[in-house]
Amino acid sequence: MNVTLRTERLVLRMIDESDAKRAYEFVLRNKEALLPWEPARKSDYYSLSFQKQLIRDDLQSMSSGQSVKFWLSKRDETDPPLIGTVTLNNIVRGAFQSCHLGYRMDAREQGRGYMSEALARIISFAWSELKLHRIEANIMPRNAASLQVVRKLGFQDEGLARDYLRINGKWEDHIHMVLLNPSWRER
Repeated sequence: MNVTLRTERLVLRMIDESDAKRAYEFVLRNKEALLPWEPARKSDYYSLSFQKQLIRDDLQSMSSGQSVKFWLSKRDETDPPLIGTVTLNNIVRGAFQSCHLGYRMDAREQGRGYMSEALARIISFAWSELKLHRIEANIMPRNAASLQVVRKLGFQDEGLARDYLRINGKWEDHIHMVLLNPSWRER
């Protein structure tokens, strides 16, 4: 699967190893900004070779239908840097037809509406192309900006998951936010 999506201001595309240097630059540029929101990383995570392996792993996961991952860049720039990611992972078929949503935005680009724009397009893709019924986003209560983004897109709070994920070396509670595909109500 190699899909490219577009919005008014963004290009969302799946990358391969030829983009590893740009992914590596994103990770380095945002190392400090992402620390409070991601699992603790070993030092080799911040190497080009590790980022290449992550891209290979992502491609394998997408090939098996377990996930889709898009990298974001601005439409109006020549050779633009990668400014974020959106991932639909843990895709489960059968009676569930659901996935988990993960996303991150370049610290320099936050507060400009890019993630809301990207997520709206990804949600449309999840409904129309992947035929999913449910998207779940688990967000730490202190991440007000992220909660605002998903609420604006219609996600509903289904409760608090205590000690849900180990983030930056500490077990963190997460608010379980869910969006249902409205077209499935008619089925």
